[in-house]
Amino acid sequence: MLDYELKYYEQGLTYIAGCDEAGRGPLAGPVVCAAVIMPRFFQNEDVNDSKQLTDKKRRELFEIIKKEAIAYAIVEISADEIDEINIYEASRLGMEKALRELKHHYEMVLTDCMPLLHEVVPVEAIVKGDAKSFNIACASILAKVTRDNLLIELDKQYPEYGFKKHKGYGTKEHLEALDKYGAIPHVHRQTYGPVKKLKQKQLTLF
Repeated sequence: MLDYELKYYEQGLTYIAGCDEAGRGPLAGPVVCAAVIMPRFFQNEDVNDSKQLTDKKRRELFEIIKKEAIAYAIVEISADEIDEINIYEASRLGMEKALRELKHHYEMVLTDCMPLLHEVVPVEAIVKGDAKSFNIACASILAKVTRDNLLIELDKQYPEYGFKKHKGYGTKEHLEALDKYGAIPHVHRQTYGPVKKLKQKQLTLF
């Protein structure tokens, strides 16, 4: 898991930032991006791609990462902004913002397959980086747990949509709730297929 970091540590680097996001696919809620710099000699064998971990394990690691990190930052990009600039650019923007919010300098950035355009330090975009790089995996855990918590809070406002269960993804339950109750302004991503289709369907009724 530390192979990518070790390559750069051996070149004399000390502070490597990992970046990842959570929530590119859902129909609702923000995309959450995180950046984190973990200490060079810190290791935890449980750290992995957040999607491969149980919710309980993610939450345990979330607290450990926040405690042990040299620096971390977590940023939300809203559904409205996703609709405005598209999810790919929203994910890039979120990572760049998270890096700017880190309260520590860094010498290298590793991302989960996301080229960053405004960094003055080297950036390596790694395919499936959250399963290959320790710092990216840590960032993925921070982003995933934060986003899950946001959707759990959203569920309290809109319990009929079942956000706590599906976290905004297009499950059968979510699509049925969309059809029954309609899309929630500023929560559902209006440019995403099922939401867009519903909007077009509603317009034809009037």
